[in-house]
Amino acid sequence: MKLLKPYWKGYKLDLTIAILMVAISSIAMLLQPTLLSNIVQAITDDNMNKVNKIGLQLLILAVVGLIAGVVNTIFAARASQGMAADVRESAYRKIQTFSFANIEKFSVGNLVVRLTNDVTQIQNVLMLVLQPLMRMPILFIGGFILAVRSIPQLWWIIIVMVVLVGSVAYYVATHIGKKFGRIQWLIDKVNNKVKENLQGVRVVKSFNQEKAEEKRFTNVSDELKDVNVEIGYFFAMVMPAFMFIGQGLMVVAIFLVGNMVDTNPGLLAQVTGFTNYIMIIMNAIIVGGMMLSFATRALVSMGRIQEIMTAEPELSYRKDGQKITNGRVEFDNVSFTYEGEEKPTLQNISFATESGQMIGIVGATGSGKSTLAQLIPRIYDPTSGSVKIGGVDLKNVDESSLRDAVAFVQQKATLFSGTIADNFRQGLSTADEADMKRAADIAQASEFIEQYDDKYNHVVEERSANYSGGQKQRLSIARGVIASPKILILDDSTSALDARSEKLVKEALDQQLTDTTTFIIAEKVSSVINADNIIVLDEGKLVAYGPHDELLQTSPVYREIYETQEAKEVRQDDK
Repeated sequence: MKLLKPYWKGYKLDLTIAILMVAISSIAMLLQPTLLSNIVQAITDDNMNKVNKIGLQLLILAVVGLIAGVVNTIFAARASQGMAADVRESAYRKIQTFSFANIEKFSVGNLVVRLTNDVTQIQNVLMLVLQPLMRMPILFIGGFILAVRSIPQLWWIIIVMVVLVGSVAYYVATHIGKKFGRIQWLIDKVNNKVKENLQGVRVVKSFNQEKAEEKRFTNVSDELKDVNVEIGYFFAMVMPAFMFIGQGLMVVAIFLVGNMVDTNPGLLAQVTGFTNYIMIIMNAIIVGGMMLSFATRALVSMGRIQEIMTAEPELSYRKDGQKITNGRVEFDNVSFTYEGEEKPTLQNISFATESGQMIGIVGATGSGKSTLAQLIPRIYDPTSGSVKIGGVDLKNVDESSLRDAVAFVQQKATLFSGTIADNFRQGLSTADEADMKRAADIAQASEFIEQYDDKYNHVVEERSANYSGGQKQRLSIARGVIASPKILILDDSTSALDARSEKLVKEALDQQLTDTTTFIIAEKVSSVINADNIIVLDEGKLVAYGPHDELLQTSPVYREIYETQEAKEVRQDDK
């Protein structure tokens, strides 16, 4: 419950009313068996006036209990729904502070389940606490006192029932707690499996792997089913056990009262009240035991949400961080190793650029090109060395200033559902149509945007399924350049464009963003041949840095890459 403590304050009135109504409805329920016993006694005494009077009291109690129950449900729902929504929003905000390393640690599918299923479990247990669980102690204590008061000689029957029912409830609660934890883990696996399969549906169908994927999903789904069935077996046995205990002890009570009626006829009228109180006590224990079992699952979910709330972002920013004033980038003896890896991805990288330069990054696959680029917007921190922008070490920079200064366009274009304008405004929230037109012109996206009747209000479907790969990349580039960032990183983000469009994008970037330092990661040397300087990486090491013509003369690695690609293009042209 520590997780929920910060959220109670905003729902004090709702909680107070819900608790008060629980108390009123419980008291109304406790008074009814006593009045029923009094009616039986009045009937025995042939006192119809008293019967009518008590009958009216019973009716009033029933109405009061009904109204209290309805009001309790309304305010309990408001409090539980509200607090659950607050928890979900807080957890979501916390996730937004996570670095890539944090996201990779939890996994995307795991975080989705925590924000949906786990928060729902918390919401459900809040509703249970404000209704049956809070009613249980009132009914149990009140029922025990009134039952003993009805027939004091049979107090021991109540004790025996409490011990037996409590033992069964404890056994069930302790044995299914771990199973609820496993259910949440299996829900994570099912969710991840579905997400992975649907996102890779083209690959699955291309390689005719539908049956194999069905089998993999079925294995996980069946495991989840088996655990749920095991829990179902526990609940299938526990209810008959509770009823057997309760009904058996009621038979014993009636039998004993029958033997005592000869010497104490007044006990006959109390039997109704006593047996009703036994049922109230038993039901309180049963409901309490069942609810505690469900609460066990909610506690598991609270722990999983608490893990999010207490997780420290791998990257932190200083509150008094410095502002970035220009796009000069400097790497000073930078090395980087991914967590869990022994071999460094980057080793002793040092170079410096000036504002407004275009820098190419080339190298073989796995040479560390994308990793180097990810250090510039501080997606990761270097293992050693320092990265500076505008002369400021990124560990001392203001976060908002860094986000405004650096735009990162990745190879896999990610657009969000909504409209083209919505996606552009992620790059510049105040963007008007003129800003969008300029950005679209630079990215060579105007040629297809202008064909739509609604232009920038054209719909972007889920996962941008209504756009081709080239169109997605151009829209992503436009979103990256719309705010005229001090630094623009293009991580092979023109790979889906034809040679003409790629050339036009590069020319537009050079002409329109003269003050922007542009890093272009490319597999093809031809994509960066006109860059001011080119970084050449080989197995995580910077082996050369300079313009194209100079590198051809001084760098064997660069020359080999260039000549290999040139020869390949010649062979393709000959065909």
